[in-house]
Amino acid sequence: MSASIIDGKLIADHYRQQLKTQIQQLKEQGVVPGLAVILVGDNHASHSYVKMKRKACSNLGIHSELYLYESTLTQEELLGKIRELNEQDHIHGILVQLPLPEHINPITVIETISPSKDVDGFHPVSIGKMVTNQDTFYSCTPLGVMKMLEYENIPVEGKHVVILGRSNIVGKPAGHLFLNRNATVTYCHSKTDNMSSFTQQADIIVSAVGKANLIGARDIKPGAVIIDVGMNRNEDGKLCGDVNFEEVKEKAGKITPVPGGVGPMTITMLLYNTVKSAEWAHRNRQNG
Repeated sequence: MSASIIDGKLIADHYRQQLKTQIQQLKEQGVVPGLAVILVGDNHASHSYVKMKRKACSNLGIHSELYLYESTLTQEELLGKIRELNEQDHIHGILVQLPLPEHINPITVIETISPSKDVDGFHPVSIGKMVTNQDTFYSCTPLGVMKMLEYENIPVEGKHVVILGRSNIVGKPAGHLFLNRNATVTYCHSKTDNMSSFTQQADIIVSAVGKANLIGARDIKPGAVIIDVGMNRNEDGKLCGDVNFEEVKEKAGKITPVPGGVGPMTITMLLYNTVKSAEWAHRNRQNG
């Protein structure tokens, strides 16, 4: 019996409908959620992502502003723009599209964004609050994974979750979000010996490595939940994840496809964080 497919597009649409209601309620109170997107340079993938993000904002009624710069932009000029946006009340989220040109330090850029507008969930304040299990902006892809599991009614508490990858954007925060939900978490990465010995014990596997066919059927236990965050190209140039989908789906309990799995959730959670920021700002003004 093959696994049931976790349809990321369907789940993303469900959460976007909820957001539409929240946005309408905010607008009735005179608040329009606003997102500023900064894009430096001519990275083709970045331009494509930004286009999708702005289209999603438009579809939901979120105000978005795009700031396009040549790759010759200096770091100080970029920081100046961020500081300006930090002060603007109609902007609730600031997103600086990564990667940045080599002469600009992404850590300095992220730390300059106000924690109250950190809708990517990358600021050290957001990360610190996440680690100490406080409400904050959570990194969009890991948050999307948790929302998918919630939608599918997949229990997390007491389960053994194995995270493949330790990036600051996906792997590390994903582990903390599972830990906050009382899961037992194991991290595996490029220096892990005999990774398969860990994945074979996992109730839930989240793979965010970026290596096609990293996980095969022999690497999982029957009925495991497989969340594939990887984005790769196979030998035919087709988009694929880290998991050998055709092989693993015959043994797993539930599995996300690539494309159409975690991807649609990432942008949805960016919108979710932007609306959350607008709600917080409105509440603070009312209480201020």
